[in-house]
Amino acid sequence: MTDAPEIPVRVRPEIAALPAYQQGKQAEADAFKLSSNENPFDPLPGVLDAVHAASALNRYPDATAGRLRHRLAERFGVDDDAVHVAAGSVSILTQLVLATSGPGDEVVFAWRSFEAYPGLAVVAGATSVQVPLTEDARHDLPAMAAAITDRTRAVIVCSPNNPTGPIVTQADFDAFAAMVPSDVLIILDEAYAEFVTDPDAVDGLRVLSARQHPNVVVLRTFSKAYGLAGLRIGYAIGHPRILDAARSTSIPLSVTAHAEEAALASLDQEEELLRRVRIIAERRDRLAVALRAAGWRIPEAQGNFVWLPAGRETLDLAGAFDAAGLIVRPFAGDGIRISVGEEDSVEKVLWIAASVVRDLPEGHSGRGLA
Repeated sequence: MTDAPEIPVRVRPEIAALPAYQQGKQAEADAFKLSSNENPFDPLPGVLDAVHAASALNRYPDATAGRLRHRLAERFGVDDDAVHVAAGSVSILTQLVLATSGPGDEVVFAWRSFEAYPGLAVVAGATSVQVPLTEDARHDLPAMAAAITDRTRAVIVCSPNNPTGPIVTQADFDAFAAMVPSDVLIILDEAYAEFVTDPDAVDGLRVLSARQHPNVVVLRTFSKAYGLAGLRIGYAIGHPRILDAARSTSIPLSVTAHAEEAALASLDQEEELLRRVRIIAERRDRLAVALRAAGWRIPEAQGNFVWLPAGRETLDLAGAFDAAGLIVRPFAGDGIRISVGEEDSVEKVLWIAASVVRDLPEGHSGRGLA
């Protein structure tokens, strides 16, 4: 947003009132950036070579990212048309909401969840229906099902939930999908799927392979586990006709040749990828256990981040992390999301977290101290 007092052209009032998406704060060179759920490792072997080889900057990329779509289709046992590639999974989210929802329609999702969700509904002209999380920061799927009306066009389920961390179980998702009308789109946002270690977690690809719910589209990304956040590339798997509708709303040629080459090269390095993911997941679990021991009531963490339910004290506590050279992501009034970063950041996070938890008032929801 700018400081200009008014917009010099006619803009939809709801857009004029909509705050722009705020990404995690950037960090100075001597600080740890733990605000954007980025992968702390450098690109996988061979990825930079593949990017450098795609040097024809005077040529347009393949608008369909056809080679990557084919590679993913083979990987997941679907036809090429059942895969859609775009500039990050949030781009596909935008396309799906635009394709399904307009003025008078509703988009249902849990809250708090990914901060882009409310804006996507507004941009489409639809109404967002935000269903509160449970006390343990999980999706309340029965309440979400109850919130569906004749006006509902799309429902978003985020597992693991960003920013709070818990997964949706396979059993709960299956029961939920059975309750959703078959003509309502279910978007299963699995941006952090590779980090999940809970065997009971929903697996979108298992849902699709069962072929019971053609109204489900699964979103995944190369930004997190694969470490390609700077190149913006993600994908969806689902019914080809639903993805055709998304493709119809997309910005043409938005996936660069460099992003496609990097994704293909990353898929060639799955063994190393999984080794890195295991390191991050172990670091996450260790961090969560230590935060609980320090006195925080930490929800289940299954992404590459942990959640401090700081409530009204969020901004004050985030300032303490910032002053210590730890750039975290505060959500005013709710809590602080801390990405799992470099190993050297872990002890520093724990030291600051332990020093501020005792400042929380007695009975605070984030405080696990006796």
